[in-house]
Amino acid sequence: MEIIMASSATGNVNKMFINVTEEQLSHYVESGICIQDALPHLTAEEREFLMTGITPVEWNEIFGSEEE
Repeated sequence: MEIIMASSATGNVNKMFINVTEEQLSHYVESGICIQDALPHLTAEEREFLMTGITPVEWNEIFGSEEE
């Protein structure tokens, strides 16, 4: 599903397609459990986006990448 969120770091509105259903997303939000436990099939980048709205590109622009 396409998720649209404002970045908590920049305020930019970002979009990302994430392999998650509305039911899975609702379960995560309503249960209060850790995102890793609620949505273990997602990548760290996808989970970060769901929590903060920050895309991998934006993350690297702000914090740099491991390759640098």
